[in-house]
Amino acid sequence: MKEQLPAMMKAAVMTKPGTIVMEERPVPQVGANEVLIKVMAVGVCGSDVHYFENGRIGRYVVEKPIILGHECAGIIAAVGASVTNVSLGDRVAIEPGVTCGHCQACKEGRYNLCPDVQFLATPPVDGAFVQYMKIRADMVFAIPDHLSFEAAALVEPFSVGIHAAKRCSLQPGSTVAIMGMGPVGLMAVAAAKSFGASRIIVTDLEQVRLDAAKRLGATDVINVKEEDAVQRIKEMTDGLGVDAAWETAGNARALQSALYSLRRGGKLVIVGLPAQDEIPLNVPFMADNEIDIYGVFRYANTYPTGIKFLAGDGIDAMALITDRYPLEQTQDALERAIHNKSGSLKVMVYPNEVL
Repeated sequence: MKEQLPAMMKAAVMTKPGTIVMEERPVPQVGANEVLIKVMAVGVCGSDVHYFENGRIGRYVVEKPIILGHECAGIIAAVGASVTNVSLGDRVAIEPGVTCGHCQACKEGRYNLCPDVQFLATPPVDGAFVQYMKIRADMVFAIPDHLSFEAAALVEPFSVGIHAAKRCSLQPGSTVAIMGMGPVGLMAVAAAKSFGASRIIVTDLEQVRLDAAKRLGATDVINVKEEDAVQRIKEMTDGLGVDAAWETAGNARALQSALYSLRRGGKLVIVGLPAQDEIPLNVPFMADNEIDIYGVFRYANTYPTGIKFLAGDGIDAMALITDRYPLEQTQDALERAIHNKSGSLKVMVYPNEVL
């Protein structure tokens, strides 16, 4: 039986950096190519935290009230007249970047580089900390019944790792070092495992994150408060270094460590965005060792693969979720992510569930 849609919904609105207020807003009306989603789970991302704390990320500046949240999953609550890929009641993961489909980047299949992308929770576009949201229908992907909404929301950060693996053509049997075990780094571990890496060495400052990395497939962990990452990686690889090193934290020192941990002919993958624009890197080292360097910006064509991997038995994505909040406590959820880095991995918000 079709669920009767309400006229109004709750939304957690950031009126200014550091302040989230609950507002009543009209439930969106869908166009012909759009779907309405009853949002069931939203992960708190590092970018949400950054906007909440600072009001900007690089050239993206919060200039008016905005709804944060872009790692999301839910249930199709209404479909536009031209929609054929999903049906009413389908459980779906939501890809948050709506691209133009017409520019050179889109036509090349690298739509993550589309200059006109409308990305949820990137100013001025509102995000997913709402009970209902609409989006173009090609941005939603049906999930199997056994995959939880939380895991489906994690397809978004998981996609970054999948894209990183694709960018550097990660091969089965490869050795990989991943610097930084925040949520993106942890899902990058799962991606490297899914692509068949035989040895996955990870670094971080927090033991709880290193322990989580082991659960997701890391073979070796290095606490950089206690050990020198480059020295240990060289020891672990008989002095050779790893085939690929991914820096996921946006940390200048970690990026330099990633470079020096590579074997000759290795691949440096830059995932994290550092606060500073310029970081000193050893150019003679890169030239002499023929290091390949790959930038990673979001992802493209990853959601079907991500859902397939997470729906299998090899990844315990739910191990990442440490904190759960209802929509009314979105501000508490963001503050938890900021202040509990030694204990929290992934903070989840539930817009339509009473916890």
